Amino acid sequence: MSASTTLYDHAPLLRSLSLCLAVLLFSACASTGKPKAAAAALPDARGEGAAVRFPDPKRATLKEGLFVDLDNVRLFARGMSKRQLYTLLGTPHFGEGMWGVRDWNYLFNFRSSPGGDYFTCQFQVHFDGKGIAQAGDWKPQACAALLQPPAPPPAPAPAPMPETPVRLSADALFAFDSAVLTDAGRRSVDALLEQVRNASQVQTIQVLGYTDRIGSDSYNQLLSQRRAQAVRDALMQGGVAAAAIVAEGRGKADALVQCTQGDRQAVIACLAPNRRVEISGMARSR
Repeated sequence: MSASTTLYDHAPLLRSLSLCLAVLLFSACASTGKPKAAAAALPDARGEGAAVRFPDPKRATLKEGLFVDLDNVRLFARGMSKRQLYTLLGTPHFGEGMWGVRDWNYLFNFRSSPGGDYFTCQFQVHFDGKGIAQAGDWKPQACAALLQPPAPPPAPAPAPMPETPVRLSADALFAFDSAVLTDAGRRSVDALLEQVRNASQVQTIQVLGYTDRIGSDSYNQLLSQRRAQAVRDALMQGGVAAAAIVAEGRGKADALVQCTQGDRQAVIACLAPNRRVEISGMARSR
């Protein structure tokens, strides 16, 4: 067999080999080139720690800003939809649309005092790919303090117990010859409750009952004790600790006035200051 005949007979095979070699060389060259960049997937939310970029306020469609109800701004929370934010805070102020937008920007005005000067804060809401709010940022950051609930007004300082005993007329507290508080008498005791309950410097509340000199000593002693106990019970019902109250009857002792009129009714009227209940506080020792 001649050499020419051999090459001719194998020509189809050589062409196939040449074609395969060309394909392999092309593949090798392509693999050493730069790969085609893959489309970057948009994250669901702004990455943690990413810098927040606020738009220039001059680009706002509402350049003068908007006075907003601070209570509405406090209602903003992660998880709200754009429709909810639209209802709560209104249209964003930089022309952002409803769909496919990841950030909404606002210019809010707040007054430092009623009727006084105002300052402007930028507020930016960040949404995920489904239009759900993920975070909110402020510029300047100090504006975020506005969301803190207002501090409650300071409680008024409790009024101290007076140094001298509080004297309540027995005639204003009880019916004649009775140890049951009347409605007017109970209101008189209630008026003292806050003062007695909050008197922090007081360790013990002393309730002393007194009568006039009319009647026997034993009867007056018992009546004064029952009246002091009635006032003590009313204080306890108002929240004063039972252990803090001491009730004692003094009968006709420690008279404030002396009456010599001969007419019984006149004497009874004259002796009215002696018929009383005294409330005093015993301060803690220092």
